[in-house]
Amino acid sequence: MQDGARIDITPEILLKAYAAGIFPMAEDADDPTLYWVEPRARGILPLDGFRVPRRLARTVRSDQFEVCCDTDFDAVIDGCAGPRRDSERTWINERIRELYGALFDRGYVHTVEVFSREPRRLVGGLYGVSLGAAFFGESMFHSARDASKVALVHLMARLRTGGYRLADTQFVTDHLSQFGAEEIPRHAYKRRLAAALEDEADWGVWPGDGSVTGEQVLLALTGGE
Repeated sequence: MQDGARIDITPEILLKAYAAGIFPMAEDADDPTLYWVEPRARGILPLDGFRVPRRLARTVRSDQFEVCCDTDFDAVIDGCAGPRRDSERTWINERIRELYGALFDRGYVHTVEVFSREPRRLVGGLYGVSLGAAFFGESMFHSARDASKVALVHLMARLRTGGYRLADTQFVTDHLSQFGAEEIPRHAYKRRLAAALEDEADWGVWPGDGSVTGEQVLLALTGGE
């Protein structure tokens, strides 16, 4: 479902939209208009069976990056709004920044930040919406090799450990397919969403101060403690 008309939405309306299986987008950063999107086929990542390629697992285990959570929403959304290799355009406009920033302040939006160690600087990350036991991934970025992938691995381990039941990716890309992302029909997605919204998950099951190790993350994804 798409509606190109101007949408005057609030953070509360945005949460209701996610609970109904829809989300807003903009054509580009300079267009103030938002429109609703409800894909016919929805992308999800499996919380059981999430795949970590062998080379990436070595990178995660090495702890060459420091991975934190919820420490700098503005920097993460700036990174996500930056130009991509395949396009100079971004769908993150000022209204998107305002809405998701408000939800971050209320504890519904979360970020994963990936820092290089020497010098310490933000080199990757992602953000998304948490509602009940569902997490809706919004966007990710990287400026160092594997940084966004490391963010995703840490995210999925946190979701699994925290009792989440649904990891929504909106769409499936080649990038996400390597981790086991799949498309399911809208009606099947809505059943999974309704079940996830009936539960409560714990985003804060782990600290977000960078102390969670890569080994701990990989164990969580394979059923370890």
